[in-house]
Amino acid sequence: MNHKVLVSIVSFVVIVLGALPAHAELVFFSSGRNLSVKSHRIEGGSLVLALRTGGEMTCDVSLVTRIAPDEVAYPEPENEVRLKPDATYDTNAGDDRGVRLQPDLLQADTRYTAIIDKFSAEQGVPVRLVRAVIQVESAYQENARSKKGAMGLMQLMPETARQYAVSNPYDPAANIEAGVKHLKSLLDRLPLSLALAAYNAGEATVQRFRGIPPYPETRNYVNSVLRLIGR
Repeated sequence: MNHKVLVSIVSFVVIVLGALPAHAELVFFSSGRNLSVKSHRIEGGSLVLALRTGGEMTCDVSLVTRIAPDEVAYPEPENEVRLKPDATYDTNAGDDRGVRLQPDLLQADTRYTAIIDKFSAEQGVPVRLVRAVIQVESAYQENARSKKGAMGLMQLMPETARQYAVSNPYDPAANIEAGVKHLKSLLDRLPLSLALAAYNAGEATVQRFRGIPPYPETRNYVNSVLRLIGR
């Protein structure tokens, strides 16, 4: 899609959404999938999407065919109780404590279910974690490419693709296999949150800061994945 045309569409959507403050936006991708997001903005030739689960996702404007108002309202809970990350809750219990049970926001794409299951099992990485990483990284867009050069479903950087001998980073099976192997290697050396930070910003950066780097993108990324897997 022409960049100027998309800008015009985005401008129109912004005007329309002004009257729909409780609604989200639907982003339609050229692959045929769509994604409900809180909002969006354009930075250069990239479209930055504010995810409903928190954090942001960046994609090339050419991957988006149109943006429209989401007719489903997403009101914020009035009396939400934050659950402690390490606590265990009986989801079959009633709502006696005033806790609003939220729907599972983790998405799935049946085109890649068998691939994800296979390599997750081979590497001993939870399927739910792999699905969350893919959702936050690319929203299941196998041809996604970031402005930093990350490619495919699990957004492999060129050096990571070379490390795992991936000749075509946009091939779903090769991309997921390398992404899961890389994630496994980080999990073998780091706690979960730091492994996710290293997947996003690089292990050297995590080591330099001795923790999650103070980058909003990385912190949002880690929080988004942890939120999706229920941690």
